Amino acid sequence: MKMTNLRWWVILLIALATVINYIDRSALSVLWPDIVEEIFPDKTTLERKQIYANISIVFIFSYAFGQAIFGKIFDWLGTRLGFVLSIGVWSLATAAHSFAQGVLSFSIFRAILGVAEAGNWPGAAKSNADWFPTKERALAQGIFNSGAAIGGIVSIPLIAYMTVYFSWQMVFILIGLIGLLWLIPWIILVKAPPQSHPWITEEEREYILTGQKCTPEEQPDAKEYNPTTKELLCHKQSWGVIIASAAIDPIWWLFVFWIPIYLNEVYGMDVKSIGIYGWVPYVGAMLGAWCGGLLAQNRLKAGWSVNRTRKFTITLGCLIMLPALLAMADPGAPTTAVLIMAVILFGFQTAIGNVQTLPSDLYGKKAVGTLAGLSGMAAKLGALGLTALVPYLTADGNYTPAFVIGASLAVIAIAAVWILIPKIAPVCKR
Repeated sequence: MKMTNLRWWVILLIALATVINYIDRSALSVLWPDIVEEIFPDKTTLERKQIYANISIVFIFSYAFGQAIFGKIFDWLGTRLGFVLSIGVWSLATAAHSFAQGVLSFSIFRAILGVAEAGNWPGAAKSNADWFPTKERALAQGIFNSGAAIGGIVSIPLIAYMTVYFSWQMVFILIGLIGLLWLIPWIILVKAPPQSHPWITEEEREYILTGQKCTPEEQPDAKEYNPTTKELLCHKQSWGVIIASAAIDPIWWLFVFWIPIYLNEVYGMDVKSIGIYGWVPYVGAMLGAWCGGLLAQNRLKAGWSVNRTRKFTITLGCLIMLPALLAMADPGAPTTAVLIMAVILFGFQTAIGNVQTLPSDLYGKKAVGTLAGLSGMAAKLGALGLTALVPYLTADGNYTPAFVIGASLAVIAIAAVWILIPKIAPVCKR
């Protein structure tokens, strides 16, 4: 049996995994306004916000190191078994949230969830490098990243709706089951990499493999450079990817963790009202993921170099975020607030898909997972720092300081790419 366009089926399945990933991680933030009084009846509002921040920090900390761990795991095991391990464990961890009764138990289950969910990103980066030619990688990454946005769109109203019929414990069990069901088509479809997959057509195999080769102008010996971790960190280009990721990613997590809490605190919304408003910013994220991928593909087809294309798209996304982040200082009505958030997440996703393709632009396939994992770890440590600050920055209900920090981080991301990666092209061995 042969399947045409098999690479697109693979990336669509990974995008679906990302939707599930965001449903699972978003469940606690959506449910929190309704369950916090039941679980912590004797705490003040500020104490409850701090508890939520601490549990979120545990998740991010685990997620950060999970990215580095799973970067290596995917390079060792490959994408097929790597995803089985990652999504299998995170689905069971999600279901286990139903047994949580306090800070310790929530933190343990969030830690397991964080480590396992982290595999989704280095796994996607490695799948992208395996299954797509260079000119299609930004679009493939955009499709994958749109899964995160669609997960945000779906998760908030879905979980709010589920609370009408199920207890919060049963909600966690049901969404954990979804991930386990995803494993079935993944194991069937992704039997092997494109070099040896029995279902891929010869035309598609040749198209993928030919499009992954370096030209003599890009790298004189036309061979992939797969450095060790130590060698990888000796190149300033690697640090450009790591710092850009550490700067830009906290902007995303600022909204992932705090949209429901922000709407509850600033506008007095309950879970059902959050379900009406909270999904809107993720529509902007979904459109931005598609825009970043399609724009990069269009520019490459128009003859732009990879260097010019990536830098243009990353810079454009960050510049879109800047005024919108500052506008959140006084957004006015809740409808206006979520629309501004949509613009911010549009800019973020326009940029981030191209940031995440940088490892595959710079190094060979055996090193992509490692750099993607290291940059992902740095990104989550940056998000951890901002998340830890939010309760203190917003103690009086004013979120402006957090948004100003977000704007500053967008500038740092631009600077890291332009200064530390003078030319985005395959790195030569020293």
